[in-house]
Amino acid sequence: MRGFIQRVSEASVTVNGERVGEIGQGLLLLLGVQKGDDEAALDKLLHKVLNYRVFSDAEGKMNLSVQDIAGGVLVVSQFTLAADTRKGLRPGFSTAAAPAEAERLYDLFVEKLRQQHPTVATGIFAADMKVGLVNDGPVSFLLET
Repeated sequence: MRGFIQRVSEASVTVNGERVGEIGQGLLLLLGVQKGDDEAALDKLLHKVLNYRVFSDAEGKMNLSVQDIAGGVLVVSQFTLAADTRKGLRPGFSTAAAPAEAERLYDLFVEKLRQQHPTVATGIFAADMKVGLVNDGPVSFLLET
């Protein structure tokens, strides 16, 4: 399971001209599900997302998590994060989970996230989405399980 997090001052996702999710300060999480991912991998990534220290403390050091700052988390499914890019000039998707399994794990991730964090927004799984963000820093990290 791969999660690409970006520290944002704001982020939103639009589908067919309608804004379906938005947050202020917090994390934009692009979530990719790979073959073999399971609930244990999901739980590990969820823990990392909520506790990864990417926000500045009073001394300007990255010592605070999204939970510490009571920020939002915008979760967007991102099939292309599961791509194999090691060879050639075209991504391969044989490492990606089947759509039904990816959606099941995406939905479970969002459900568990909402149980542990008060401010959660999402895109729509497998939709053609337009994601807007103001990356604060910029600060971006690829988290893998």
